Amino acid sequence: MAETPQDKSQTTDAGFQPLRQTSKESTSKDKMIEGSAWMTAGSIFSRLLGAIYIIPWVIWFGTMSNQANALFAKGYNIYSFFLIAAIAGIPSAIAKQVAHYNTINEFAVGQRLYKRGLLLSGATGIVCALILYFGAPFLSNHDPNVIPILHSLAWAVLIIPTMSLTRGFFQGYQEMAPSAISQFVEQLARVAYMLITAFLIMHVHHGNWVSAVSQSTFAAFIGAIGGMLVLVWYYFRHRSRLRELAENSKQELAIPTKQLYKEIIAQATPFIIIGSAITIFQLIDQYTFFNIMQRAFDYSTTVVNTLYADFAFNSNKLIMIVVSLGSAMAITAVPMLSEAKTRGNKREINNQITDALLLFSFFMIPSALGMAAIAQPLNTLFYHYDVVGTLVLQASSYVSIILGLFTVISAIMQGISENVRAVGYFAIGVVVKFALQFPLVSYFGVMGPLLSTAIGFGVVSWLILRHLNQEYGISFHRISRPFAGILVFSVLTFIVAYATVHLSYLALNPNSKFMAVFVSVLAACLGGIVYLYATLKTRLADMMIGDRVERIRRILRIH
Repeated sequence: MAETPQDKSQTTDAGFQPLRQTSKESTSKDKMIEGSAWMTAGSIFSRLLGAIYIIPWVIWFGTMSNQANALFAKGYNIYSFFLIAAIAGIPSAIAKQVAHYNTINEFAVGQRLYKRGLLLSGATGIVCALILYFGAPFLSNHDPNVIPILHSLAWAVLIIPTMSLTRGFFQGYQEMAPSAISQFVEQLARVAYMLITAFLIMHVHHGNWVSAVSQSTFAAFIGAIGGMLVLVWYYFRHRSRLRELAENSKQELAIPTKQLYKEIIAQATPFIIIGSAITIFQLIDQYTFFNIMQRAFDYSTTVVNTLYADFAFNSNKLIMIVVSLGSAMAITAVPMLSEAKTRGNKREINNQITDALLLFSFFMIPSALGMAAIAQPLNTLFYHYDVVGTLVLQASSYVSIILGLFTVISAIMQGISENVRAVGYFAIGVVVKFALQFPLVSYFGVMGPLLSTAIGFGVVSWLILRHLNQEYGISFHRISRPFAGILVFSVLTFIVAYATVHLSYLALNPNSKFMAVFVSVLAACLGGIVYLYATLKTRLADMMIGDRVERIRRILRIH
């Protein structure tokens, strides 16, 4: 079928979202904001669920909670690496390539790419699941309790790659709602199974804590089934529209199946490394921290497990809520940058990089500083009153800014097909992490891994930003003023929240979980109000989000 002028405009319009069947035009910034909103909401709610369950979970495990947290982290770090290997970067690659083919009105090719990707993701899922299951004794680092945890997690590796691939397919169409909603449902099902089994094993039957942790990790498989069902529903809902787009596409490209597989693998391979970057750093910590701590401080295994749980599980669970802000924007940026790259529009790439950095700063910096300010009541609420745990959470909150920045800018590199260069920069970061790990852990103890991680990712982020500026330019003149405002208002938010916490604890019991809820909510609300008022009053929010905030200003009567 010949391409009509309308078809052509649709395939080249920066605001085109083909599954919507709408003529409404939107800018790339509008799309980024909408996509980020969906992905942020899905990611935040998922992370919140993944954190809130900890409160009853820790209570039911009682005195074994820190040991259970450490065991959970050990298993999940290994599982995360295998999961990323099973996913093999295919979802992000599919999102990027589907967006590319959609831009040139070759929808049929993009859909064929997805179907071939299903076979590939199914195969990688089976292979990685088998390796994880049967290789568990060799991966346990001489901890027999880790083996049943890895066995239970292997089941999730079977199905999650296919689920992730389908999310990537929808993202290639600029549709972030399926990913966000499926992510939330996945987490809801996972948490429900975790809590039910933990309660039954630990509280009702007074069973073995390792068995309870094993069932809690098996919940990843239960959650994946829930998330997959949502995506299947979305696919069948849009099946007729997908068929229509395929039939009306140019169909000028006759790409052999073998070449499609080559495309997927070529695009996906660097995604594996970049997608597993944080996990790789966590595995370095897992396989080095115990030996270094026992050599440098002569601590018992129980004490080292507790310290490991402080940064690898306890604080990590909470800061990943904040890092998810960066991840959400990163996922949104990839297909849009791919479209701009396909059109050869350097100016649009420059604008999208600048917008992504500003949006990241606007949400990430106040969130991270806010979490640092309320670290004490948060740590008490989710775990227990602990000075060391509080300090670790504060430090982790600051580190989360660097982790979030890396997530965003590495995704930008992938979107503009600079995957190999991004991998090279990350390799330098790994060398830095390894070089600093022993001296920093030996001197700073539990803070050492956080410092080496921050410096390692800081080096990588600096290298990427330098390259992006050299190749595409970053509008620092457009960034500098709003960034200064964001920084000032974020620090003000931190001061208000921090002062609220410490003034409250002059009269309240710091050991009480109930009081921790009150103090956390009070401090977060006061700090959030300050940031919201300041950004609305100065029109900073308008620069970041656009005209959408005008309604909020009218409601709040801020002029």
